Amino acid sequence: MRKTGPVTQRELMLDDGATLVSTTDLKSRITYCNPAFVAASGYERDELIGQPHNLIRHPDMPAEAFRDMWATLEAGEPWTALVKNRRKNGDHYWVRANVTPVIEHGRISGYMSVRTKPGREEVAEAEALYARMRDEAQAGRLVTTLHRAELVSQTPGARLARWLRPGYGARVALSAGAAPLVVTAAGVLAGAAWLPMLAAGAVTAVAAAGWLSTLATRPLREATGIANRLAAGDLSQRSDASTRPDEIGRLMRGLAQLNVNLQAIVGDVRREVDGIHTATREIAGGNQDLSSRTEAQASNLQQTAAALEQITATIRQNADAARTAATLAQQASEVARRGGSAAADATQRMDEIRQSSGRIGEIIGVIDGISFQTNILALNAAVEAARAGEAGRGFAVVAAEVRQLAQRTSAAAREIKALIEDSARKVESGTKLVADTGATVAQTLDAVTRVTQLVSDISMASEQQSTGVVQVNAAVANLDTLTQQNAAMVEELAATSSALSGQADVVAEAVRIFRAAA
Repeated sequence: MRKTGPVTQRELMLDDGATLVSTTDLKSRITYCNPAFVAASGYERDELIGQPHNLIRHPDMPAEAFRDMWATLEAGEPWTALVKNRRKNGDHYWVRANVTPVIEHGRISGYMSVRTKPGREEVAEAEALYARMRDEAQAGRLVTTLHRAELVSQTPGARLARWLRPGYGARVALSAGAAPLVVTAAGVLAGAAWLPMLAAGAVTAVAAAGWLSTLATRPLREATGIANRLAAGDLSQRSDASTRPDEIGRLMRGLAQLNVNLQAIVGDVRREVDGIHTATREIAGGNQDLSSRTEAQASNLQQTAAALEQITATIRQNADAARTAATLAQQASEVARRGGSAAADATQRMDEIRQSSGRIGEIIGVIDGISFQTNILALNAAVEAARAGEAGRGFAVVAAEVRQLAQRTSAAAREIKALIEDSARKVESGTKLVADTGATVAQTLDAVTRVTQLVSDISMASEQQSTGVVQVNAAVANLDTLTQQNAAMVEELAATSSALSGQADVVAEAVRIFRAAA
């Protein structure tokens, strides 16, 4: 026996109503197994497909059970018995295995096994039976055997009991032959020639037995064949509804109707599975397209987000520079304002200087007039002193001194006047320059004021742009998050579509067991 792994003798209790289905090829390699079978075995589906079915065989199962199973299946008959299977981890589970050969074109192409949960009393009886069969096999004296899953004892008494318990066909034949033999016996007892009567009775009995046996067992064999083919999944058989009014006719009509109903169900399931396959392929194609577009959108959004980050940083720098420029412009405006005020003050001071120079000029004119009058008086005094002679000589000296002082005063007054006039011209020129400077400063102040306003507007616009870009960046980040979520949903949808396609494949594989008429 193949060593398949550990044995723990821990039992897995199957769910009520669980149905474990598997199919194998002629070499007993697993070709299909449903989810319930996979779950009970403890293996993954990929670990089962293509593997020999004895992967789940438990060493407690006697070899006689599998010998009988293969003998029954190779004869084209179904086999039903309790089986103890081993799980991957060494645990076990009990099933009632219903194994049938799969017939294609009149030949066995594989085997299908449908397993259900047995009762606990059945499990206890099977455990005791299989333990006794293992003990007999080890002792080399096999007393308990199986024939088509039926218990057969090899003791002489059991063999005699089987001989005395004929089958259905033999019982019909014996019943049919009994009547002619009774009639023959009655004729012999009545005094008729016993030898011809016995020969006629025997011939009649054999003929009646053969006719009645054929009449009774042939439709049963046909019904059995139809039922076995249905159990094997062969729905391609065409059986005309029987017109017999008896129980055999009703049985044949029921089997024919069952065949038609199964064909309709399997046909509907296959069409639905084909539709599911088509839908899953379309979903997978659309999902792939959506995935590609989502990935492209995510890439574009990431690039956009990076560009927006750069733009945000640039706008933030521009806003900072604009604020700095606005501050400097305000400072320049203040300086220009103070310069304009200083120029106005200088103009006013220059005007005051010009006015003072005018007053000084007037005073110098008065001094010059006084000097001229003093000089005239000095000349007159000198004339009068000359007339006085010696008495007026001293006065003449004084008059001469006075005249010199008057001349010097007059000269000094003229120089001062010239200086004042020159200063007045320079003051006038300075006043004009200061006035021009004041006008320039006023224009500069006006320009600086406009620049300050423009820079303030730029700063405010930069702040607004920065706020707007931050909002756009947040929206792009949110959109990127949604795109990532969409991508995750696309992956989940792809996984779901793949799982749905896999389930459709499993259903299609299960339905493939049945072969409808072409």
